Amino acid sequence: MTNEQYNLDTQYSPKRKSKIIAGLLAFFLGAFGVHNFYLGFIGKGVAQLLITLLSLGMLSWVSAIWGIIEGIFIIASHEGDKWHRDARDIELED
Repeated sequence: MTNEQYNLDTQYSPKRKSKIIAGLLAFFLGAFGVHNFYLGFIGKGVAQLLITLLSLGMLSWVSAIWGIIEGIFIIASHEGDKWHRDARDIELED
């Protein structure tokens, strides 16, 4: 590995997701799982989306409450908490 390659590899830092944006997405679009897609939790996002769509909106309140609870956990989280990380295990930006 050349010195130039080493410098490029060590200087890379992945883009951190915003805690505020994730929380707001959970509050306002939680029934569709948008906050989980944003954070990279595709499975949870698909589950919330399917609950809402396959029930023709009749069970959207379930996904909405799920999203609001997750939004509260995300907004109230601090560094080191489970809810303060995205799917890549990178801390959210405050």
